[in-house]
Amino acid sequence: MIQLIDTHAHLYVEQFKDDAADMIQRAIDTSVEKMYLPNIDESTVESMLSLCANYPSTLFPMMGLHPCSVDDGYMDVLDRMEQSFKKHTYSAIGETGIDLYWDDSKRKDQIASFRRQIQWAKDFDLPIVIHSRSALHLTIDIITEAHGGRLKGIFHCFDGDLDQAKRIIDLGFFIGIGGAVTYKKSKVVDVIRSIGLSNVVLETDSPYLSPVPKRGKRNESAFLMYTAKFIAESLDLPLKTVAEVTTRNARGIFNKHKTETVKN
Repeated sequence: MIQLIDTHAHLYVEQFKDDAADMIQRAIDTSVEKMYLPNIDESTVESMLSLCANYPSTLFPMMGLHPCSVDDGYMDVLDRMEQSFKKHTYSAIGETGIDLYWDDSKRKDQIASFRRQIQWAKDFDLPIVIHSRSALHLTIDIITEAHGGRLKGIFHCFDGDLDQAKRIIDLGFFIGIGGAVTYKKSKVVDVIRSIGLSNVVLETDSPYLSPVPKRGKRNESAFLMYTAKFIAESLDLPLKTVAEVTTRNARGIFNKHKTETVKN
């Protein structure tokens, strides 16, 4: 039986408020056994934790501050988020990273926020899930500098070249592949052909970046199957192989997830 893991899905956001239960059931019915939910900012924590509490064996929350949410007072936000680790269990740190696509003015603050959350990954012995847009070299450099043999995680929504993929793999990190790989202009499938699946995990980034043939519609975890099938066809591999390898990779990343409360 095929089993998939969605390593990155914002299933708690407003776009799912009217049909969250049905949407999650569709994912389960489409062989998605687990879904990992990255946080965005303070406003999303409660809805994320509430949804995960309703599906404790299927949905798993992360804690982090998205780079596009880094604004005035972000260090105070991070202080409060850090206190949350005393009360709740998180599967990873994230999503965090650097996004310079729209605006370069917050570069220094985003870097500082990213570095602090990298330290969380070390302190709490958790994987880190990295958002990097128009900043892939920079995020790789920062992880390389901070690594010290104590970091693992995912470069979410990977859109880099082969050299960048090799640098990520050399760090022991994985590349997250979602619906964008199915778009005509994407070259990421060529990178996957070169590196193989040993450091690849699947994701949806729901409700964003729906794969073909659902492009333009709200994305959801059930659509992970379209991405898996596209990769299987592109690499001339059985779907079962793509599912087995990527699911094994995801389990390996999150295998330190515990049921007890994480303590400082």
